[in-house]
Amino acid sequence: MNKISRRQFLNKSALGMGSALAALNMPFNYGQGFIPGAAKIPLGFQVWTMREALVKDFPGTLKMMAGLGYRTVEMCSPPGYESAGFAPLMNLKAGEMKKIINDAGLIFESSHYGMDELRNHLSERIDFAIESGQKQMIVSSFGLPEKASLNDWMKAADELNEIGAKTKAAGIQTGYHNHHMEFEKIDGSLIYDALLEILDPQSVKMQFQVAVISVGYKASDYFNKYPGRFISAHLADWSPKKNDSVALGKGIVDWKELLVAAGKSGVKNVFVEMDPATFKASAEYYKTL
Repeated sequence: MNKISRRQFLNKSALGMGSALAALNMPFNYGQGFIPGAAKIPLGFQVWTMREALVKDFPGTLKMMAGLGYRTVEMCSPPGYESAGFAPLMNLKAGEMKKIINDAGLIFESSHYGMDELRNHLSERIDFAIESGQKQMIVSSFGLPEKASLNDWMKAADELNEIGAKTKAAGIQTGYHNHHMEFEKIDGSLIYDALLEILDPQSVKMQFQVAVISVGYKASDYFNKYPGRFISAHLADWSPKKNDSVALGKGIVDWKELLVAAGKSGVKNVFVEMDPATFKASAEYYKTL
């Protein structure tokens, strides 16, 4: 099956945002009969796939998402993602960003950061996170070359442990977000499993990308096997028939199983990250669980 990347999601973003913006601004009736033992986590979204609309109308886009039923937002660090389209948001101070997000009816729980910006500007990024109310700083990628060795991955993990110890001392949890590449093998070792061995369970929590079900790996299996290691998850569903991501509840992910496992593992946040055309249907499905 094809691997899904953020770039692929963006191919349909213009059409997706048009559909989402047309949705009614209806209140979100959260929690209509949750499964016993399941994590009762307010639904959030990651801004990556809707970045063009976000930078054009930051307050309006956030309000639109709140109207669809989303309660939390995970940003991308504007300085770290400057070249990826987030430059217009760099003029916002931490307090200003927090106020705009809160005024839209959302909570600013988490943000993605690049490894280089944490490596080179950690104190500045920690200050921004604290002032904007973030509780989690998630490393989106180590930025390693395609042919990196397993030793390269382990060195990066050791470095992230050091970064995580510093953010933890400041009251913020560092996390690591996987893509499909961590579910490849090097010399017989699955990269993701090797990372779980090296990353410190307290300094660095994991943010699981549910989309890797497309290559045969279930979030619930990892939540159950490694309780306490996960702090959040990116939500996406998958249709083998369409060979593509689909709205939550339209694919093969067992969401009840996932939420029960998430409750056991300590997951605190979930963020939908798919084509924006799926945002409305995903929120409607999530509130039925």
